[in-house]
Amino acid sequence: MAEIIKPGNSFPLGASVSEKGTNFCVFTKNATKVELLLFDDKDAPLPSQVIALDPKVNKTFYYWHVFIEGIGHGQVYAYRVYGDYKPEEGMYFDGTKVLLDPYAKSVYMGSNYNRKAAMRPGDNCVHAPRGIVIEDHYDWEEDLPLCRPFSETVIYEMHVGGFTKHESSGVSKEKRGTYSGLVEKIPYLKELGVTAVELLPVHQFDIYDAPAGKINYWGYSTIGFFAPHCGYATNTDDPTAVVREFKDMVKALHRAGIEVILDVVYNHSAEGPAEGPTLSFRGFENEAYYMLDREDNYAYRNYTGCGNTVNANHSIVRRLIMDSLRYWVSEMHVDGFRFDLASVLSRAEDGTPLDNPPILWEIESDPVLAGTKMIAEAWDAGGLYQVGSFIGDKWSEWNGMFRDIMRKFIKSDGGMLGAFKDSVEGSRNVYYHKDGWDPNRSINFITCHDGFTMNDLVSYNSKHNLANGENNQDGSNDNQSWNCGVEGPSFNHDVELLRKKQIKNYFVMLLLAQGTPMLLMGDEVRRSQQGNNNAYCQDNHISWFNWKDVERNNDTFTFVKKLIKFNLSHKLFQKQEFWNSKLRAKKSIISWHGVTDVDEPDFLDESRAISFMLTDPEEKEQLYVMVNAFWEPLMFELPEPSIQTERIKYGKVIDTSASHPYDIVEEDQAKIIEEDRIILAPRSIIVLKSM
Repeated sequence: MAEIIKPGNSFPLGASVSEKGTNFCVFTKNATKVELLLFDDKDAPLPSQVIALDPKVNKTFYYWHVFIEGIGHGQVYAYRVYGDYKPEEGMYFDGTKVLLDPYAKSVYMGSNYNRKAAMRPGDNCVHAPRGIVIEDHYDWEEDLPLCRPFSETVIYEMHVGGFTKHESSGVSKEKRGTYSGLVEKIPYLKELGVTAVELLPVHQFDIYDAPAGKINYWGYSTIGFFAPHCGYATNTDDPTAVVREFKDMVKALHRAGIEVILDVVYNHSAEGPAEGPTLSFRGFENEAYYMLDREDNYAYRNYTGCGNTVNANHSIVRRLIMDSLRYWVSEMHVDGFRFDLASVLSRAEDGTPLDNPPILWEIESDPVLAGTKMIAEAWDAGGLYQVGSFIGDKWSEWNGMFRDIMRKFIKSDGGMLGAFKDSVEGSRNVYYHKDGWDPNRSINFITCHDGFTMNDLVSYNSKHNLANGENNQDGSNDNQSWNCGVEGPSFNHDVELLRKKQIKNYFVMLLLAQGTPMLLMGDEVRRSQQGNNNAYCQDNHISWFNWKDVERNNDTFTFVKKLIKFNLSHKLFQKQEFWNSKLRAKKSIISWHGVTDVDEPDFLDESRAISFMLTDPEEKEQLYVMVNAFWEPLMFELPEPSIQTERIKYGKVIDTSASHPYDIVEEDQAKIIEEDRIILAPRSIIVLKSM
């Protein structure tokens, strides 16, 4: 075999196929010896060939490489890396551990994978994950990322598996919980009207990185930043089929006009703390890939709550992240990324927050990513909170402040009117210092995967996480929820009506506030997690989308569907400057009123009612929104529409206190309001449109 083994090249990293064979290249600075393992098949217990790389021939600077003629697509491979094992000095080289290539574009976990085996001393070859060489000549049929502006975007955060795993999905058994299963449900997404799906992690992750007896359902435990998660494929044994099924899903969503945003986890890895398994990064170059505390025996710095923190501003790791992002855009055609705990990426190697983090600016300025949506979860588990202060001219932010304020105001907390006003106006007080800030870069949400669903937000005062096996100690205690008088499911008619109304109130403010709205999967049909606000390890009916809810709660679905249409059909909600911008040459788009038109809003702590007018002179229309978060009915005085000189009237298009189908109507069917005042029921919202 010696005659077909050549020195190879130091670029590109990973396994690269050509006509004659495959070039393998990995980074490791301090290793003394590297072996490439080739397997005859994915489940082979031992490699059929072990190729020892000669540092005089197969090493350039810190890159170890080799070219092997005659092998290519489908080749199964892994590495062993030798060197000093001195954890107290930050080195975890261990030649008994078989390592996954950090650049593997297909990862095979297989039935033999054993996370615990990688945690124990000794050889883990039989149980280690393996890379598979991929060469995929896919026909994209002229498909490209959609590049839809945020101003025309409604995001649907969803879990690929949980969307169709339930037996009620109507998807064939072999396709439940897969990329293909999601494709079959695209008509539902189209009917709902969302323009983008934000997928919980689909990078290959370790499902066993969870408490004993549980699995990692959400997927925030990445092991391969270039490989689509094989567990979401219908054919997990064929690496090409996994990649192509993902591509088929992206192409199908694009044909439906729906963008694909990936939730990516570049802040930590599946290897966890020091006692965790050695699977890849730790064994190649622990000091480069992770933040270590050199003053504390090189212990792992933990700004993620997951045991380790990726050293994102190290030059090697920065390149890995950039190469991964470019790959998913150029080769997999995704439209954007939501960065989990993105504030971690702004930290230096010693954990200090950087004013100008190299990785974040590189992402922002990269030409391959120029048309790509970049969304930051602008905080981390180490106390760094950067909502409103995240760097850059491009980054958007999950607006956690919007979530908290809306929850408090809608459930009738006092002293919230000022904060509510600011949130409706695009969180101007949060982003005021950002020159040229497009308010649509604020990703507004009431609920997300992490926390209560919308139904549970109005059904539980406390979390109910016993099913997670952590004595109800996990998950947030600060939910700002209200059960409407009964904890959990209720057959009380009045409680049920109030819950429906509160859900509609939340959705109205989500879709009528300035910014980009994001919905959580199933909220539109009142999906419940039985009060579990941290269902990360619940791959079961607690987390799955129950498709019976679509019929059972069709009134809520219809309300949300029409509300999304209302948002996308009005230019008011596509403005790319603040409604109250002082830079506007014309009058502010938004004006605020109290319960009576002549009143300024009453911002006393006792006040729980307010109204506002949205005026679009270009479209010659006005919307008047009245919000009564008080527990008694209130009489609101109506101002005259002022969009035209002649007297025109209002039509009532939304009334959250009304029953289906009168809670939201088509504009041409709106009831004309003849009176100059109107009564709002307790805890309700009415929206009028100039007619």
